[in-house]
Amino acid sequence: MTATTKISRPNDLSAFWMPFTANRQFKQAPRMLVSAEGMYYQTDDNRQILDGTAGLWCCNAGHKRPKIVEAVKAQMDELDYAPAFQMGHPKAFELASRLAQLMPGDLNHVFYTNSGSESVETALKIAIAYHRARGDGQRTRLIGRERGYHGVNFGGISVGGISGNRKTFGQMLGGVDHIRHTYLPDENGVTRGQPEHGAFLADDLERICALHDPSTIAAVIVEPVAGSTGVLIPPKGYLERLREICTKHGILLIFDEVITGFGRLGAPFAVDYFSVQPDLVTTAKGLTNGTIPMGAVFATDDIHDTFMSGPENMIELFHGYTYSGNPVACAAGLATLETYEEDGLYTRGQELGQYWEDAVHSLIDLPKVKDIRNLGLIGAIELEGIEGFPTKRAFSAFLQAFEKGILIRTTGDIIALSPPLIIEKSHIDQLFGTLRDVLKEID
Repeated sequence: MTATTKISRPNDLSAFWMPFTANRQFKQAPRMLVSAEGMYYQTDDNRQILDGTAGLWCCNAGHKRPKIVEAVKAQMDELDYAPAFQMGHPKAFELASRLAQLMPGDLNHVFYTNSGSESVETALKIAIAYHRARGDGQRTRLIGRERGYHGVNFGGISVGGISGNRKTFGQMLGGVDHIRHTYLPDENGVTRGQPEHGAFLADDLERICALHDPSTIAAVIVEPVAGSTGVLIPPKGYLERLREICTKHGILLIFDEVITGFGRLGAPFAVDYFSVQPDLVTTAKGLTNGTIPMGAVFATDDIHDTFMSGPENMIELFHGYTYSGNPVACAAGLATLETYEEDGLYTRGQELGQYWEDAVHSLIDLPKVKDIRNLGLIGAIELEGIEGFPTKRAFSAFLQAFEKGILIRTTGDIIALSPPLIIEKSHIDQLFGTLRDVLKEID
């Protein structure tokens, strides 16, 4: 990474109410990132920080990629904004076609959003509206999963299953229930890749169907790999069984691939990796390599075509956003897909998977490490919590890791790692060598 001029720290930090942040702690000792290139961030005091989290699971091709930078600059010169309501611009259609070609099966239609949270809201609305369009209007119930994360809008936190994201906000949406999560620590502790045991957990959906009557259920939404809760890997056969039950009862299956999409598992999507096709797929993050906010929902031919009825001059779906298919975001998306393809990043996780797995599991001998999980280029190190002080040990590790030059992410007392897919073996050595030192030192 080339050196950059030191940038002064802002003299007033009070106005910005930071998301998912201990604001008071941060503003006493700010951690300021001022530039980035390749695998590294640079801080305002000219230290390099190895990015072990691809930003927030989004910078899959690393930072400051030339093709993406140039595409955004050129698009700003050409067309900065165009409305997506009753209007269009060429790149929106070009990107949608390129995305549809990436998806297997008949997931051939793309609805643009601006984030993972908006993608989830969009998918949930499409699912309910689809059943109504088919004359199945009683199907309004939505089923999520315990410990699931589906963004922060009301639909997403309602089907989500992380209590900390839900408890402050009251009633949530009605008509929502949850199936069991997939973590079985006694049977599947310290697992390499997919656990052997636990496919039966999908049968919990049958319990929900018996409770509510399956004819009232519109959709089930799950992350193929639950990321933000601490990397929970689906047992072998679990997703296949979930697909079977949904098909049996006429329930739509939604895969939330905001994290797993665009190469994270060593395949373009989890749909490819697990060879299980859902009816709707939500994406964001890696779609533009984190450069411009953008998301997309993939829908099957059947879902899309069901809406294409009635008078041709009528709006088929009363939903959308001011920035759906924003020209600059589309330009960034097209350049991002080209970068992934040119650099072979969709399958990079396969090539480095074993080296990454061995590095993650090399930490199991440390005394405070409770469990380890991995799949593709994702890893989780679960720590023993400090009684009476949940999250404190992992957060201490996060702070010390930053001081030692690596960026990690924590959720509860779990360290989650998801580096840019351009990572090399030397970076893996640096990441886990430093993390080992940190975990040896924390209380």
